[in-house]
Amino acid sequence: MRTNNQAILVIGAGSIGERHIRNLWQLGYNNIIVYRQRNLPFRDIGEARVKLILEWNEVVTQRPFAAIICTPTAQHLQQTQQCLDANMHVLVEKPLSHQLFDKEQLITLLGEKKLLLQVGYMLHYHPLLQKVKSFIEAKTFGNVINIQTYWGEYLPDWHPWEDYRTSYAANKEHGGGAALTLSHDVDLVNWFMNALPKEHKVMHNYASTLKVNTDSAFDALLSYANRATAHVHVNFCQKVPQRWYKIVFDEAVIDIDYYQASMKISTKENIHEEQLSNFARNELFIDELEDFFKRIETGNFTGFSKQQVEQSYSIIKICQHEQ
Repeated sequence: MRTNNQAILVIGAGSIGERHIRNLWQLGYNNIIVYRQRNLPFRDIGEARVKLILEWNEVVTQRPFAAIICTPTAQHLQQTQQCLDANMHVLVEKPLSHQLFDKEQLITLLGEKKLLLQVGYMLHYHPLLQKVKSFIEAKTFGNVINIQTYWGEYLPDWHPWEDYRTSYAANKEHGGGAALTLSHDVDLVNWFMNALPKEHKVMHNYASTLKVNTDSAFDALLSYANRATAHVHVNFCQKVPQRWYKIVFDEAVIDIDYYQASMKISTKENIHEEQLSNFARNELFIDELEDFFKRIETGNFTGFSKQQVEQSYSIIKICQHEQ
């Protein structure tokens, strides 16, 4: 039986790493090891309640039961494999890798080690998006015909305290770019469809004046075996943020405004509108962590881990324009 006193490893302690540490504290996990390659000061959390280790061999001697990987994308896969080799369950920030990999080898390793792998696509925990998922599964409004997603933000505004040009998102060698960094929405559409795309067409956009060596915008057209289609647009060059989702059914259209946490369901007969009150984005990360630990407790996650690998591989193929 796992207890909150067992060691948990957090690899990387940038903004998302510190968020996970604060959330672990909130959930009652206080035996936290932070592994990073340089002894830099933390930005928000202080150092008193975590154990900082700079050498991997020393991390292994501490025998953490789980790891949360929060490093630049190009490091995710290698660190995931290192943690699995050291018998840790893994929650890795998205995406699992910046390039295609030997998925069968990773699936075999997970099966042999009997460990959980979960990729951090936390939109699965958004209450409005969960409602849409339930409508799709129950065929409340008939079949899904088409899904459109739009997500535009401005990279320099993400971390105002740092030069965006040095961020992993701005650098191809670190696994950056709009397609991979904002791959949440490709994952979301696949989750809604409960399937991987049968076909895809993509376009990478380099028109922005941002000082990046990656795409700054990305469009994907996806089609599925049930003949439904989707269009995903993401960019990090838009100074006025917009983020919305439109799901077209046989009998209804659902519009979600992410920033307003609002949903409108339009049918021929009426319009229903609802808005989440006091919704905080951090709740998604809390729910994600709780789900991760719950899956570990059940011990029945082999199929889930395999699915995470296969879904991640598909997302990377799409974002990297592989057919």
